[in-house]
Amino acid sequence: MISNEQLQNIKLVITDVDGVLTDGLLHYDANGEVFKSFHVRDGLGIRMLIENGVQVAVLSGRDSSILRKRIADLGIKLFFLGKLEKESACFELMKQAGVSPEETAFIGDDSVDLPAFAVCGLSFAVGDAMDYVQDCADYVLQRHGGQGAFREMSDMIMRAQGKSDAFATAQGFLKTVENMAQ
Repeated sequence: MISNEQLQNIKLVITDVDGVLTDGLLHYDANGEVFKSFHVRDGLGIRMLIENGVQVAVLSGRDSSILRKRIADLGIKLFFLGKLEKESACFELMKQAGVSPEETAFIGDDSVDLPAFAVCGLSFAVGDAMDYVQDCADYVLQRHGGQGAFREMSDMIMRAQGKSDAFATAQGFLKTVENMAQ
């Protein structure tokens, strides 16, 4: 279980992609191009964290033009793509962000994410993660990957940091949108 104090200390969230920001399915067209679906609520959760002082980084074992487009659309500055060895990648992202492991949360769904769980201060598993991955996580989210799990986690962090107005009130959200437009 995680404490409110642990959530208050989070300054960086590192997220996996396939199975977290997507439902984990890869759709191929006749030319071999891959299609992925991203949930808009997760994207808004990412933007709200960034606008409220929490950095977000993407760490994925896969690399694609679709993913690079999504990262650019969301304004994410920190990322490693095509990196299956996630332990050293997490340390490098923490270094780039200027944060400690205790100030870092990781959200994942499968075995490839376990080394990241081990080196980040907090680990979250999506609701449909493998059982053994859930067993290693500090917190198992209710929502599934690609179905708002990242948003569930981002709301928890922002609530603990006293910033729930950014998503729970009209005025707070309007201020967030105003910041995003700049």
